[in-house]
Amino acid sequence: MAEFKTTSLEGVYIITPRRFGDHRGFFSESYNERVFADAGIDIRFVQDNHSLSGTTGTVRGLHFQSPPHAQAKLVRCGRGRIFDVAVDIRRGSPTYGQWTGAELSFDNGRQLLIPEGFLHGFMTLEPDCEIVYKCSDFYAPECDGAVRWDDPDVGIEWPHTGADPVLSEKDAKAPALADFDTPFTYAEKVS
Repeated sequence: MAEFKTTSLEGVYIITPRRFGDHRGFFSESYNERVFADAGIDIRFVQDNHSLSGTTGTVRGLHFQSPPHAQAKLVRCGRGRIFDVAVDIRRGSPTYGQWTGAELSFDNGRQLLIPEGFLHGFMTLEPDCEIVYKCSDFYAPECDGAVRWDDPDVGIEWPHTGADPVLSEKDAKAPALADFDTPFTYAEKVS
């Protein structure tokens, strides 16, 4: 059974699947639809992605995919260590512009579940980090977007690496949150 830990942002979870180990290594079920449904998470994943970041201090993000192809993501680190973050960008949300983060590593086995309506980004803490993640919709380049990774209004406390981060041109030119017109709206749950 996996452990589901809530965060300061509604819908964002730190999930730690159980590992079964012996002299050969370990086995872990990184995703099980029934286990997630039992935890109240009903997301259908349709695409798996795998990326490699070679340099410590690489930052990817803060990314989102807008409706009608918005994506929820289930992120884990297959090799190395990363600091993974989610930022609420749902207009009208009581936590709009706030972030949460967690260290994900091969060793700790943690995953971060990021629902639709949130930015996602990470910083590598070691060289040659492999990031593996599930998405709830297919990649649609026309819906792809980003917000600046170091926006002071968001105030993410990125780990210090001692060097300037390695960024893509797209991420270096991303707009600030204040200049961003979010395509997401907060829908308050009615009980």
